[in-house]
Amino acid sequence: MTFHLLKSISFRPIDPIDNGLREEIIAEQQEPDAITFEEGLDEGQSQAFWENVEEDIHKDPEWFTFDNEE
Repeated sequence: MTFHLLKSISFRPIDPIDNGLREEIIAEQQEPDAITFEEGLDEGQSQAFWENVEEDIHKDPEWFTFDNEE
């Protein structure tokens, strides 16, 4: 016995923020104390920060690099 389906089943993609989260996000963005990134990025300050982080990492007694492995 053979069955032939004349219609195909399809589902709409799930929108993870369709349960009211989108409205909450928009409302938070409108708050006066909302975090914005309009000031731009100071590349020199960012580079100096990460260089200090790297120096601190190398001071860790358990720090190793893969090129030192045998």
